[in-house]
Amino acid sequence: MTSGDRMQELCLLCWAVLLGLGQACPEPCSCGEKYGFQIADCAYRDLEAVPPGFPGNVTTLSLSANWLPRLPEGAFREVPLLQSLWLAHNKIRTVAAGALASLGHLKSLDLSHNLLSDFAWSNLHSLSALQLLKMDSNELTFIPRDAFRSLHALRSLQLNHNRLYTLAEGTFAPLTALSHLQINNNPFECTCGIIWFKTWALTTAVSIPEQDNVTCTSPPVLKGTPLNRLLPLPCSAPLVQLTYQPSQDGAELRPGFVLALHCDVEGQPPPQLHWHIQTPDGTVKITSPNVDADGHALPAALAASSQPRFQAFANGSLLIPNFGKLEEGTYSCLATNELGSAESSVNVALATPGEGGEDVLGRRFHSKAAEGKGCYTVDNEVQPSGPEDNVVIIYLSRTGGLDAAVAGEGVSGQQPPGLLLLGQSLLLLFFTSF
Repeated sequence: MTSGDRMQELCLLCWAVLLGLGQACPEPCSCGEKYGFQIADCAYRDLEAVPPGFPGNVTTLSLSANWLPRLPEGAFREVPLLQSLWLAHNKIRTVAAGALASLGHLKSLDLSHNLLSDFAWSNLHSLSALQLLKMDSNELTFIPRDAFRSLHALRSLQLNHNRLYTLAEGTFAPLTALSHLQINNNPFECTCGIIWFKTWALTTAVSIPEQDNVTCTSPPVLKGTPLNRLLPLPCSAPLVQLTYQPSQDGAELRPGFVLALHCDVEGQPPPQLHWHIQTPDGTVKITSPNVDADGHALPAALAASSQPRFQAFANGSLLIPNFGKLEEGTYSCLATNELGSAESSVNVALATPGEGGEDVLGRRFHSKAAEGKGCYTVDNEVQPSGPEDNVVIIYLSRTGGLDAAVAGEGVSGQQPPGLLLLGQSLLLLFFTSF
């Protein structure tokens, strides 16, 4: 027997196996052909799991009105040619990642009237042929911005009667074929984050029925207001400016002085401020504030010490009470609200005159100054002249002993021991990095 004959025999065997499988059907279900479609009907069978043993050529599968609690990974691996999947009126709470991944031919998916709150949205990324998606009457609270990124053929989307409180801007942008969107009866929070949807809904060609039922639930003053009648809100994305103010202007500083940074934040709604600090011993992330007005740790930020190493105040200031070599690094303030985020950073270096750091950083500063760049001062605050990251070089005294007076504790009008004027040996330099 030639190799060609063997191949032909193998193909015939495969077809025979496939035809045999084509006659199979899970016992509770009925399978057959109707209108040219291979249909498996498992509705109203009191099923608590997706039964195995479906014919591989099934194109329509109904599992509606059962007791399915979840869809596990690979739940429909046996039916890769499926075009319609009906799962309405079950008790489905969870759809695991990969549960629908094999259904690249699926055109209609009905998950309505379940208890769905935990849905792996990555399931939709492989359903590029999908035209109808029904997810109404569930417990969904959030839709990721990229949830529908692959659904370029989707025509009808039903999300009404869920618990959606906001929508990420651009959520529906990938749906270039969409003609029908039902999203009424969700408890939307009418803050700045939803304004984009109001604008989109008023200008899109997509049909959005029951718009008078697309309403605000909060804040209380707007409860019941349809989104399409919502008045303009004063909204703006965050802006930040990071400034440095030495605790003792005009004096030479030694290890253990207080470094003060201030992050001036604007935005509406008021942004949440975070500090990201990269030091030689690792990264510290702080949600501001972590201390009260007196510098004592707030209950949520209590650690081994009642006074944290990095003290973030509600007004945007960050104090490092005992600044030394271990506190060198990059200090970044990040402000975030519903409309976006903004970040500003400064690199802080500590050196004694004559150290290598002075030579390297000093040359960079002087070269910038020669180009007309560098820094300027306003009200004792040193501010960068450009948008790039900044560098602060703090040069410490070689003359003051460890027992010298702490900066700021001298008698008024008298220079504390071990401290020199700024013009003699203290350089506080801000300059833009390359």
